[in-house]
Amino acid sequence: MITKEMIIGDIIRQYPATVDVFARYKLECFECQIADLETLEHGAKFHKLSIEQLLQELNAAAKV
Repeated sequence: MITKEMIIGDIIRQYPATVDVFARYKLECFECQIADLETLEHGAKFHKLSIEQLLQELNAAAKV
């Protein structure tokens, strides 16, 4: 299960299908160097996104 405390880079490596969700939100995390340091929660706040909605879509894409 993907949680808000997880590092974005780890999410992408563990669940490659989530790249489409990040792209849909215009988050090019798969190309960002900060992805290996930043939590999902911090990234969502920085980009003014709903963490709950993002988590729901990421987990659906990851099928966990």
